[in-house]
Amino acid sequence: MRILVTGGAGFIGSHVADRLLELGHHVVILDNLSTGSHDNIPPQASFIKGDITDMELVKELFQQYRFEIVNHHAAQMNVRHSVDDPVFDARVNILGTINLLQSSIREGVKKFIFSSTGGAIYGEQQDFPADENHPLNPVSPYGISKLACEKYIYYHHVEYGLAYATLRYANVYGPRQNPHGEAGVVAIFSNLLANGKQVTINGDGLQTRDYVYVGDVVEANVLTLTHHDTVTLNIGTGIETDVVTLYEYLAGAAGTSRKPSHGPPKPGEQRRSAISPRSARKTLGWEPKISLADGLPMTYRSFKK
Repeated sequence: MRILVTGGAGFIGSHVADRLLELGHHVVILDNLSTGSHDNIPPQASFIKGDITDMELVKELFQQYRFEIVNHHAAQMNVRHSVDDPVFDARVNILGTINLLQSSIREGVKKFIFSSTGGAIYGEQQDFPADENHPLNPVSPYGISKLACEKYIYYHHVEYGLAYATLRYANVYGPRQNPHGEAGVVAIFSNLLANGKQVTINGDGLQTRDYVYVGDVVEANVLTLTHHDTVTLNIGTGIETDVVTLYEYLAGAAGTSRKPSHGPPKPGEQRRSAISPRSARKTLGWEPKISLADGLPMTYRSFKK
């Protein structure tokens, strides 16, 4: 199939592109390289440097390649940056997604696969782990923009018959994650440990997240290709892990007994987050296969290299 992967030079998108190429698909990557890296782009893919908000570029790409599938990973994904500049966040995430949706309708795309958020979209959770029916109360512009995108995708399904799969990711980690941003504590810690530097934990470190390995996330994307129904699914483990425990895993992989330091907590940070994979298991036959005990050492070794 002819598949467009937006954000295919980024962390998750590049792993998805790799797997799609292994399966024999024709992959086109659209990425502006603002956070992605040219080193992540598989040589077998066709690469176009550009922005999803560029209406003319997107229109021309869809007319040229006649995509059958759109796998949409390009996004402004920094929660704190979304708070500082909600207009930019909305322009990239909401308007960029609408731009892709409109071209998908015009050019007869068969399915639109969207990477959403399973942490920010639920806000401060009432139930643990949260399922897809949990109230949606995002408390950041980033979470709000992802929710808006989900609604626009649903509208294009109802109005135009566009099939879709929305995947709400937990905290994804693994090789190629950017260690220099605000997001991705596993990448940040791994990079510091690999370079023999001190790790600082925000607050007491007892805040929890649901960490899912990038390889498992890739397989969820692959399974949606052949699933005919429209779905919105959590892609996570359902397991809460606090930051102190996460550090201990990585310190063990690094072979260090150095203790982390603690800084002030980040304002507005969620205390607990975990999402249930039950629907994904029932609908796609998907489940996370890589445990933290295996995935964190693999991730650390990739940073050490």
